[in-house]
Amino acid sequence: MARRVSWYLSGFACFMIACSEVAPPPELEQTDVVMARQAGAGTILRVESGFDRLVPLDARIEKIAEGFVFTEGPVWEQRASRLLFSDVRGNTVYEWTESEGARPYIEPVFDGDLTGLRSYSSNGLTLDGEGRLIMCEHGNRVVSRVEMDGTRTKLVGAYEGKRLNGPNDAVYASDGWLYFTDPGSGLEGRDESPLRELDFNGIYRLSPDGELELLYRDHPRPNGIALSPDEATLYVANSDTERKFWMAYDLDVDGVSNPRVFYDVSDQVGEEVADGMKVDVAGNLFATGPGGVWVLAPDGTHLGTIKPHEVPANVAWGDDGRTLYMTARTGLYRIKLNTEGLIPGP
Repeated sequence: MARRVSWYLSGFACFMIACSEVAPPPELEQTDVVMARQAGAGTILRVESGFDRLVPLDARIEKIAEGFVFTEGPVWEQRASRLLFSDVRGNTVYEWTESEGARPYIEPVFDGDLTGLRSYSSNGLTLDGEGRLIMCEHGNRVVSRVEMDGTRTKLVGAYEGKRLNGPNDAVYASDGWLYFTDPGSGLEGRDESPLRELDFNGIYRLSPDGELELLYRDHPRPNGIALSPDEATLYVANSDTERKFWMAYDLDVDGVSNPRVFYDVSDQVGEEVADGMKVDVAGNLFATGPGGVWVLAPDGTHLGTIKPHEVPANVAWGDDGRTLYMTARTGLYRIKLNTEGLIPGP
């Protein structure tokens, strides 16, 4: 689908330029979509006119920190005006503020036996209704909560008596249920790891009382997870180099149903996969994938792509809700938008 849309729009853009006999300004570059505009520390691709309502024409990507190993799982904490994010290969959770930049917040995250692990720090982060940090931990293979005094509480670490593979990303619903994915990405050999006790990669939800419910077991490699604004749709990325897509599921009190591919980027070259994502208040997805952050309308239309110099693995709403923070390999980036998203926590 992405390839067909790109071909059509590329041809349309060339037709319009030829008919007007006006060359594009020097800061514009013709690409496989419509056009790309250099925008600070990266490039912005505009595919559909609806993109302009979300991303200002003069928007610029900023690189605000660097020097990490592989950044992931950002979340904005409003009461402290700071971004928390994981360095999954640096075994550290960092905090970043406008005034002081980035510094370690939890180091190390994991201090156990490294045998059989390819990644052992935290990955996805979020905040609960009281503002406590929730961590998806690869090495400990648990979802944990950081209490106000800095101690850690294990929220869940097993399903039906078997250890989880290694939780990856999580999102809270308004009723206090926590939705999370468990692909075991931190295990050497992944699905073939001798450490695995579950023979599937699950999508789960955890009740406020600690009841764990398996929602779906047939999603190949679940990773990033998000809820639509009305919480009637659950989005889950599939992080596989051969099968790169985002799934959508109908969601209600009984669980999930109607599994379907929401958007497929398997035809995109490179090793980058569909990964972390967030949803704005209008239901548009800001989903990290091959090349950058794919902006997808609720009907599955690709509106455009935000491409920092490094490919991001996850995003978070921050500041007043109109800034999108992007964790991208060794760097941390942000861009100010016209749209906004909900920030977790109190």
